[in-house]
Amino acid sequence: MSRLFGTDGVRGVANTELTPQLAYKLGRAGAAVLSKDHPRPVILVGKDTRISGDLLEEALCAGILSVGGDVIRAGVIPTPAVAYLVKHFNAAAGAMISASHNPFEYNGIKFFNGQGFKLDDAIEDEIEARINCDDYTQDPVTGSGLGRVLSPDGDPGEIYLNFLKSTVDVDFSGMKLVLDCANGASSAYAARLFRELGADVTAISDQPDGININENCGSTHPENLQEQVYALNADLGLAFDGDADRLIAVDENGRVIDGDRMICVCAEMMKREGSLPDGRVTVTVMSNLGFHKAMGEAGCKVDVTAVGDRYVLESMLKTGSAIGGEQSGHIIFLNHSTTGDGMLSALQLLKAVKTGGGSLAALADRMEVFPQVLRNARIKNEYKNTYMENPEIREAIERIEAVMAGEGRVLIRPSGTEPLVRVMIEGKDQTQITALAEELAQLITEKLA
Repeated sequence: MSRLFGTDGVRGVANTELTPQLAYKLGRAGAAVLSKDHPRPVILVGKDTRISGDLLEEALCAGILSVGGDVIRAGVIPTPAVAYLVKHFNAAAGAMISASHNPFEYNGIKFFNGQGFKLDDAIEDEIEARINCDDYTQDPVTGSGLGRVLSPDGDPGEIYLNFLKSTVDVDFSGMKLVLDCANGASSAYAARLFRELGADVTAISDQPDGININENCGSTHPENLQEQVYALNADLGLAFDGDADRLIAVDENGRVIDGDRMICVCAEMMKREGSLPDGRVTVTVMSNLGFHKAMGEAGCKVDVTAVGDRYVLESMLKTGSAIGGEQSGHIIFLNHSTTGDGMLSALQLLKAVKTGGGSLAALADRMEVFPQVLRNARIKNEYKNTYMENPEIREAIERIEAVMAGEGRVLIRPSGTEPLVRVMIEGKDQTQITALAEELAQLITEKLA
């Protein structure tokens, strides 16, 4: 049986793969596992703007209530708001109903513990084991033992916005911004946040209808944002994904600025102001070689993890790193938040631009971006982790690394879900690395398919 929990919660097509029955079971099992030390646990539940959110929210909450847990419904709200509000309301756990940047027909459920962190694999496994055994018939909760839906002390959205505003001490007056809200969870919050901090704001894709979330908009489709920034002569653009835990920026020239460059800009600001312990920054193996060079020139140390924000966070908690993230724009500012937060990242980026003495383009250009080429090699599943045992493949990789001569690199990463390995080659010459990546991917396929 395949694992129910993926890299970021449970996901699937709503009402066929992620059914109300499964959401109900997740509510029951999640409440039981996450609230062992709470006789009557409180679980805070949020959702994004997908049409299936109402259906899954009802089922999830019913599962929580059926085992004696109480629920605070935060409504439509960004994922990082759930992580923050869990602590604010002293809840035992939080749950977010969202499929992030995926199309509207998908949805997902992810949990946070009482400290606002995503769950460890072991805890997810315990929840999954309870669902698989489905042993809920013994000692059913009845009568006064059933849970209730509680009225929160204060509006969750207002509380979250006030928190975000507290993370910066800079007035953004004079800055002209374009915001792309992906017709998602940031739609009701982002424009208001930046206007209240003084910025001149134009918002696009901020009219969710339940089915237009991420549709040709947001952090995965910044084309409209690029056009608007250029047309309106804006200082920069900010694009969030459906649940607003990621950010992609666009500079004044309409050029996309990815997570690597934003982390670089923000890390340099933090180093200047003395809020970057040991000058330490955390990224994944997919971070651009130019990022490492720029951080070295800035006097920063770079820690590298496996792909996935959970691994970035894991490393940051061990080392004390205050900033880390991925090219995709999932950035963690650990001094402020326990998870990636698109609007918080945008605030920090704007602060870096405002205090850095230049435009976003000028600050981002301190990092040279090396071209990257990615090719997939489809192989037998049993070879995904043993490809280096083949002498011809090993020799080919060593030859390419010698050709790169310190001005590039080869990265081969097994897929977590498919029978293939991903070949990534990075270097200064796009034509050269494209040919090398295709040659290596073909060789791996020939030898291991």
